[in-house]
Amino acid sequence: MQNEDEAATIPEAGILGRAINAVGIVFALGIIASALILLNEVVLRYGFDSPTIWAHETTIFLCAMAFVYGGLYCVVRNSHIRVVLIYDMVTGRAKRILDAIISLICLFAAGFFAWAAYGMVMKAIFRPGGEVHFETSGSAWDPPFPAYLKIFLLVVLCLMVVQFIVMAVNYLRGAFASEAGK
Repeated sequence: MQNEDEAATIPEAGILGRAINAVGIVFALGIIASALILLNEVVLRYGFDSPTIWAHETTIFLCAMAFVYGGLYCVVRNSHIRVVLIYDMVTGRAKRILDAIISLICLFAAGFFAWAAYGMVMKAIFRPGGEVHFETSGSAWDPPFPAYLKIFLLVVLCLMVVQFIVMAVNYLRGAFASEAGK
């Protein structure tokens, strides 16, 4: 069971982090909507022998959106997985400096993935001749969910880059603020 401190945005995440945390409910509701859509599909398919062509792709899309957003959500709540062998041995200023270093490393990783996602987005929304055509799923329903998901991934990764910058700056401020106050 989490206490109140573990269930909130960390202070170093700033205003952007609080906004990211608040928007998380939208994606949680998307998971609930996915479950209801699948329940509807089961009833229609097995109860009325009248399946839909949209239920499975919609639930996959909603769950994928929640999964992608989950990475950003974990960053602002400091609930991501980390190896704590060294991290737990340091305290105070050293821990804040280590947090800043971790944030900078994550910043570069997120930046690299954002750059790669940009290439995917360009291929997903433009045809080789330059005309706009969103990539579709290729199914009977054929929604443009693959293109939307790639665009969303790029946006989330760009937000993650900005969030890691904010956190690194705030960790460094905290590390050296105690020295300035003495």
